[in-house]
Amino acid sequence: MKKRFFYTCVTMLSFSLMSSTCSSDDDGNNPNDNSQEIAQIENTVQTGNWRVSSYVDSGQNETNDFNGYDFTFDPDGTLTATNGTTTYLGTWSVTSSSNSSSDDDNDSDIDFNISFPVPDSNDFEDLNDDWDIVSYTNTTISLIDISGGNGGTDTLVFQLN
Repeated sequence: MKKRFFYTCVTMLSFSLMSSTCSSDDDGNNPNDNSQEIAQIENTVQTGNWRVSSYVDSGQNETNDFNGYDFTFDPDGTLTATNGTTTYLGTWSVTSSSNSSSDDDNDSDIDFNISFPVPDSNDFEDLNDDWDIVSYTNTTISLIDISGGNGGTDTLVFQLN
């Protein structure tokens, strides 16, 4: 009886040790962990002054609304847009999108968030959104937003000056 109890305990202990060494989350290999890409985008956008090279609001080209403005993305999350006489202060961030509406490989899981505290009638209010990142390089950041209300598609492209 003692031998059987001993073997049962050893077997249970073995299974216990084996199950604690196995893990379902492979640290660093999580496909949903995009923190490195977020850091890369943040570092890229903080490298200088940017301008809006294209802004299309539901098919209407409204790029001229932002002509002459330089955009600066500061490390503290401050966003400054200035044309030398008028300055707008806002905030920006790059975050992981937890509510992607599509599992399509082309659907970005990273949001580029812009917020300017301006009235609805101000052109800069159009930039306020959690934009999906389409692509980015060291000199260009392409963003897209599909409106939930009317289904219109907005695109925004920043170019490094």
